[in-house]
Amino acid sequence: MDKQILIDTVQKLLAGDKGLLAMDESVNTCNKRLASLGIPQTEEARRSFREWIITTPGLNESISGAILFDETIRQQTKDGTSFIEVLKKAGIIPGIKVDKGAKPMAGFPGEKITEGLDGLRERLKEYVQLGARFAKWRAVITIGENTPTNACIDSNMQRLANYASLCQEAGLVPIVEPEVLMEGNHTMAQTFEVTEKVLKALFNQLYLQNIFMEGILLKPNMVIAGKNAKTQNSAYEIAEATVNCLLQSVPAAVPGIAFLSGGQSSQQASERLNAIHKYFSRKLPWVVTFSFSRAIEYPAIEIWNGEDANVEKAQKALYHRAKLNATARRGEYDAEMENDIL
Repeated sequence: MDKQILIDTVQKLLAGDKGLLAMDESVNTCNKRLASLGIPQTEEARRSFREWIITTPGLNESISGAILFDETIRQQTKDGTSFIEVLKKAGIIPGIKVDKGAKPMAGFPGEKITEGLDGLRERLKEYVQLGARFAKWRAVITIGENTPTNACIDSNMQRLANYASLCQEAGLVPIVEPEVLMEGNHTMAQTFEVTEKVLKALFNQLYLQNIFMEGILLKPNMVIAGKNAKTQNSAYEIAEATVNCLLQSVPAAVPGIAFLSGGQSSQQASERLNAIHKYFSRKLPWVVTFSFSRAIEYPAIEIWNGEDANVEKAQKALYHRAKLNATARRGEYDAEMENDIL
């Protein structure tokens, strides 16, 4: 493991006011998005969709890294240029999702375990050769009447640590993503309790497996009440709870935290990231940024709607959305900016 390579990659990913674009949708997920717009679910449609995203003019002003999927990292633009080369030329660091998805956990109804460790060492070597410089692995934790169990938390966090160790061995910065899902009617206090428990379990496993803390990034959920909860908290309350939870759970040695959007609307994700920086930036020992997918890609996808004639307009919407999140990272976002698209 070359620690300096990891540190250099982390610093580039966290530079300026930029964040990450999580365009790592699996084939099935991407097909569902296309189907919702009435677009044929073909490899060419997925390639076309991804091409206009990565070729968006000025995207590198707000995006430092792009998380790709196995299919995506191998694709090319219409003129035959690899997606990796397009990103590199724009100064955007390519990354890769390496987990095989969350599957039902045997013996634990309603809970899931993320798979993908088999053959991972060999896959990571190939991804490095293809041009990836960081990776991502997602674990999902559900809050319910009898969940999460300690077995689910511990098993998932151990796998996240196994993955992180293999990444660092290969020279890739591991993004560790323990997502406490928004689905449910749980309160913000319950989310706080579970998120704190999950993060402490994660870092315990990372320490046990000798992970180089300065060479990772954490991608957590914000502390938000369930989607069906009676009380939905303000951006300030969510920011305060999120920061306090992280302060109690995440070592200061971790260089950066990049929030997932987790089902929040585009505007909600920006407002809450902004509140974290506007009100609590002095309390943060880490760089705090964003790693959004739908919260950046929508409404640009709907504008595109599978039509080449709509690409330019869709790219402007994508650029605008990414720019708003970079503004939120500075704590300067305002809802009125939503209508300032060029």
